[in-house]
Amino acid sequence: MATIGMSDIKKNVRLIIGEVPYKVVEFQHVKPGKGAAFVRMKVKSFLNNKVVDKTVHAGDKFEVPEITYITMQYLYDDGEMYQFMNNDTYEQIALSYEQCDDASKWFKDGIQVDIIFYRGKAISVSAPEIMELLITETPPNFKGDTSSGSRKPATLETGAVVQVPYHVLEGDTIKVNTVDCEYLEKVK
Repeated sequence: MATIGMSDIKKNVRLIIGEVPYKVVEFQHVKPGKGAAFVRMKVKSFLNNKVVDKTVHAGDKFEVPEITYITMQYLYDDGEMYQFMNNDTYEQIALSYEQCDDASKWFKDGIQVDIIFYRGKAISVSAPEIMELLITETPPNFKGDTSSGSRKPATLETGAVVQVPYHVLEGDTIKVNTVDCEYLEKVK
């Protein structure tokens, strides 16, 4: 299995810390005036989506996890787990609410998601990065609400809430970045 060291730490690099696969979400190379350089990083667990801080020193080595992504279709929530189907084999799998965590607020019947497998076992899910969703609820505009940069909350058809500009209304379809939970643009 491949290994990486301190100099290989970059954003989105995958590594194993204590049998748990992680992805680097933030890092900072630190060169103090005294002592050896080190890397401060925030890593996100593939198993439970928890973000933890770690410090890496020269000489520290990490194994690279063998993670595979399989695109599957979201079917439904059965009340206890989310159900997904592989479109090639028609095999169905279920993931718990904890495994789907942040991605679940973007689930819409029939969307294609990436199921993350580690050591042959489904461990998590990743929603599409960009989605087009319908706004089901947002406050009305008031006269004078035209200042640039102002935002209001909007509830989407999946239940997720994003901040949108005042010109966006209930019933509009918008493009959303699901990673940052941000409004991108109104769909014509």
